Amino acid sequence: MEPTSSSLAGKAQGQSPEQVSEPANWLDHYFGVTRRGSSLRTEFLAGIATFLASMYIIVVNPAILSDAGIPFSAALSATVLISFMSSLAMGLYARNPILVAPGMGMNALFTYTLVQGAGLSWEVALGCVFWSGVLFATLAMFNVRKAIIEAIPPSLRYAITCGIGLFITFIGFKNAGFIVGSDATLVTLGNMDASMVTFFIGMMATAILVILRFNGALILGIALTTLLASPMGRLWGGDVVVEWSGLAAWPDFSAVMQVDIWGALKVAYLPFIFVMLFTNFFDALSCFMALSESANLKDKDGNPRNLKRSMTVDAFASMIAAPLGTSAAQTFIESGAGVAQGGRTGLVAVTIALLFLPFLFLSPLLSLVPGIATAPALVLVGLFMLAPISKIEWAKFDQAFPAFLAIILMPLTYSITLGIAFGFLSFVLIKLFTGRIEEIKPAMWVSAALSVVMLVTTH
Repeated sequence: MEPTSSSLAGKAQGQSPEQVSEPANWLDHYFGVTRRGSSLRTEFLAGIATFLASMYIIVVNPAILSDAGIPFSAALSATVLISFMSSLAMGLYARNPILVAPGMGMNALFTYTLVQGAGLSWEVALGCVFWSGVLFATLAMFNVRKAIIEAIPPSLRYAITCGIGLFITFIGFKNAGFIVGSDATLVTLGNMDASMVTFFIGMMATAILVILRFNGALILGIALTTLLASPMGRLWGGDVVVEWSGLAAWPDFSAVMQVDIWGALKVAYLPFIFVMLFTNFFDALSCFMALSESANLKDKDGNPRNLKRSMTVDAFASMIAAPLGTSAAQTFIESGAGVAQGGRTGLVAVTIALLFLPFLFLSPLLSLVPGIATAPALVLVGLFMLAPISKIEWAKFDQAFPAFLAIILMPLTYSITLGIAFGFLSFVLIKLFTGRIEEIKPAMWVSAALSVVMLVTTH
């Protein structure tokens, strides 16, 4: 859950460098724990807080990727490995208290747009993930973020996050059978059976846990819904959805190096690569900006601390994710949970990385979790992602209309890329035919052209 700015700001008021004592040991010295007004105990507890807030990804990401054909156990191993490696790099190299793991939205784009929607094999889709990571790394190394930020209007950036949120929520409802297809109305409410009742109770319980600010509310909701689903097919109606297959096993590396790098280099796939790049780039940047503002994680010039290094870690994490067998990794706004606990240094990220490792051996236990148990988490994540909708200038129709199209078309077309494509196209056309062509930056022309290519070649 995304912490409030006030809670983060309140925790940000630590000691100044002049008020603290000298580092006590090499760990303190390397991360600058004392210098930043924190302590080793605070950093470790902050790492635990962020891990609890985000560990749902260990179960939810494999559940989504399995819909693309990647075996659950292989996707789980990939999820844990990339989360461990990238968070460790964020802590040791960028020295920021930020988690990097396979992102919600990126996994939905991978599974439901590229694989199920466009018909790509999951190996080729991983190739698209790889090339988007290569481009991201290039942008990060050459530090061209300012030019790109200024090219894309803020309203569209906010809209894409909101649209992905609605899309993820829709997937949650669909996976639970809460929303089903209908010949008469396209979609309708599902049958009031044991599965729907279990999902609804789990969703409400998860929402209440979030409202009460329980640490790890989403993972607690997943566990509770799994317990509620256990008697299904045994004590009352419905299919058996929870079956014991063991506690632990060796990691499944069957998806490692299955990426089709060269198969992804087709003109028709360029828009998909661009959408992945765009989404990941702005998610990372917005996360760094939000955390730096709310918790005063800034350098002497007032910029987010170690931003270039952090963006580089995020970029290489996306690139490495594909060979490991998962969708792109990205920074998690849930990192704010640890920052709110007083975490200020890379030791937080190192702690998070180490907490992921044991789950590499627990795929049989985690495979217990059925789709109706991860569905409430998807619905709530969608809600969190809708937060930027208030930042869109709805009174300015030239900004509002493209944003609206991007938001509404993602769930209605079941495609993130289509929502982005029509959002970009409508923005360019509105500016072009209202005599404000000077407001269209070069990057927006390129985006609109790629959108046309995607629409022509894939539809």
